Amino acid sequence: MPPVAPPVPIRPEDADAQPRVVRANYFGVNAISMLRRAHDARFATRYFRGNGIDVGGGYDSLALCQELFPAITRVFVYDREHGDAQVLANVPDGGFDFLYSSHCLEHLHDPAEALANWVRVVRPGGHLVVAVPDEDLYEQGHWPSAFNPDHRWTFTLCKTRSWSPVSLNLLDLVRGVADRAMPLSLARMDHCYRTALQGRGFDQTRTPMAEAALEMVLQRLG
Repeated sequence: MPPVAPPVPIRPEDADAQPRVVRANYFGVNAISMLRRAHDARFATRYFRGNGIDVGGGYDSLALCQELFPAITRVFVYDREHGDAQVLANVPDGGFDFLYSSHCLEHLHDPAEALANWVRVVRPGGHLVVAVPDEDLYEQGHWPSAFNPDHRWTFTLCKTRSWSPVSLNLLDLVRGVADRAMPLSLARMDHCYRTALQGRGFDQTRTPMAEAALEMVLQRLG
């Protein structure tokens, strides 16, 4: 058989050819989080700077909110048509200034491998901002997921025991890349989450205001 050609590398300037389509009445978890991030100067002045890649952005990408963060030059939205988000085989090492991913990691077969590759494609000194569902706020004690059957994992900051058979601690994932990335922030995001509705079978992330997530911010080491 003839040799397989290596994948064509994705570069930041490829973002210029990507369409930006805003969908009316589409409430996504990324859009919900943007009001909070727009009021936190760290995102505008440190984390979202230069050329970024949004892994799994789909119709709710950071690219649609780019004007809120003027230090962004470009955002390439990496989705199913571009390849495996767990591997990013066609993204060069250190090819981007920052990586953003909102609620993609829980869909992948191996989140630890994914996070290692996500760190790989960020330049030294660049940042990674990654959000995943909080297993208690989002899944609410139900597995398989009552709200998204494509979820393969649930996440918590740190538990010795979880009700979920597929629970992962973010602290363990971060330890796995500690030789390459420094954690700047690990936090539970429950802005506008109504605890009175928890456990009643209601997905609050389908409203335009409630977060039910965990967020980690890492900085790539030199």
